Amino acid sequence: MMRLSVLDQSTVSQGQPHDAAIRDTIAMAQHCERLGYHRFWMSEHHALPTIAGSSPEVLMAAVASVTSRIRVGSAGVLLPNYSPYKVAEQFRTLEAIAPGRIDMGLGRAPGGDMRTAQALHPNVSLNAQNFPNHVRDLLAWLRDEALRPGHPQYGLHAFPQTPSAPEPWMLGSSTGGARMAAELGIPYCFAHFITEGQGVHEALELYRHFYKPSAQHPEPKATICVWALAADSEEEAHYLFKTRERALLNRNRGRFEPLMSPEDVEAQPYSPQEQLAVERYREQALLGDGAHVAKQLRSLAGELDIEEIAVLTWTYDIEARKRSYALLAAEFGLSEQT
Repeated sequence: MMRLSVLDQSTVSQGQPHDAAIRDTIAMAQHCERLGYHRFWMSEHHALPTIAGSSPEVLMAAVASVTSRIRVGSAGVLLPNYSPYKVAEQFRTLEAIAPGRIDMGLGRAPGGDMRTAQALHPNVSLNAQNFPNHVRDLLAWLRDEALRPGHPQYGLHAFPQTPSAPEPWMLGSSTGGARMAAELGIPYCFAHFITEGQGVHEALELYRHFYKPSAQHPEPKATICVWALAADSEEEAHYLFKTRERALLNRNRGRFEPLMSPEDVEAQPYSPQEQLAVERYREQALLGDGAHVAKQLRSLAGELDIEEIAVLTWTYDIEARKRSYALLAAEFGLSEQT
């Protein structure tokens, strides 16, 4: 049976304080665990009024403390912003909090503009160039394996010590991340929702072709993260999607604002050029009633030969998001927890 997972970005709706968006993420994790989802991942973005989720490792600790079964992960920690050793300490601590349930998703993107990235780490550009070596160091500290002889930190261990280690994932929307995941022998997730699927076949094919088996993962393990929205009717789904289409229009103009309600979107008619873009968004979206979206997801999984899909959903109202995840859980026969 295909597994379903969740990516949550702590999106902010107009009129909603940022702290409420963070609490909504925690509540959504509990909701998705009850529905039977396999993983709950949280993203990292900075200085974006649309997205309050800036510290996935902190949110992960909060989510892990109020759940008991669902895997909890980052999607992802943007490593050039940080010290690999500190990230290893953070995720070892998370593993101590929720043994066997922690995923460490890694990314190379800054998660915001370069000015913000430099505020996070003055050497962010150099760190990005050294990303492959930093990932190798991080994995060694995470697994309590020796660094290469001659390394400046050779013999250094990351604490706390734990009997198990988080599962590392490489995240990306291009072939670069796929190639690195293959080289390191770790799982890979393609950010389908960023590219609207462009490049996904090439990335997964490259990952599988060049995969080097590791002790932890003798076989390649790949998934994708898609944007999808299910509602009780196709008409309602298209109505709720107005929030997403306006956000996409704004993003492509460099504007990142809190999510607008469908009613407010309707009150601002599109220009002819905007209308063309919106129609394209609607054609590309995984959108409709529960049965239709489930059919789209199954078709995509079969096409890409994957056994798991992570779903990201944006709506103005959190109850509509909860309903979307509930409808998909029912369509896929997930085991609801009591």
